[in-house]
Amino acid sequence: MAALKMNKYTIKEYLLNCFILMVPIMIWNILLANKLPKNFQPEIFWKDIPTYVTYGENISRTLVFILTLMMPLCISTLTQKRGLLLYIAGTVLYFASWVVLITFPNSGWSNSLIGFTAPSFTPLFWLIGIGLIGNSFYFSLPFKRWFFISTSIIFLIFHNFHTFTIYYRTH
Repeated sequence: MAALKMNKYTIKEYLLNCFILMVPIMIWNILLANKLPKNFQPEIFWKDIPTYVTYGENISRTLVFILTLMMPLCISTLTQKRGLLLYIAGTVLYFASWVVLITFPNSGWSNSLIGFTAPSFTPLFWLIGIGLIGNSFYFSLPFKRWFFISTSIIFLIFHNFHTFTIYYRTH
């Protein structure tokens, strides 16, 4: 019976990982992406994007997701608590950037470089928050926060380059 409890604890431990912090972002994107202005729709947003940008963005995005799956979710240290606050604030900014684009698509803000690209640069805050929350991997490699944060920054470089390309192409 003790082994059974240990297995349940192990399964629970593996299920409580930093990927959980990605779930609200993914749900938001799935539910609202089609509500964004036409320049964000796939037929425009993904049209004629250089192959290296497409691959770089998608591979680095996948690595970010994989790394969150490998990082146990535990918020006990001051750094992790600060990371949680940064994650929450960054998520609120990210959601707000979408709300403005959806609600006021023809506003000066939504058509400005900063407003149009806000959904692509505000993830910096919640991704760094996740990087601060993580403090180990499930496997035996030593954990360094810079590894997750660097991977996230690489993703954001490609993602922002992609978004800037669309902005300059359509405005």
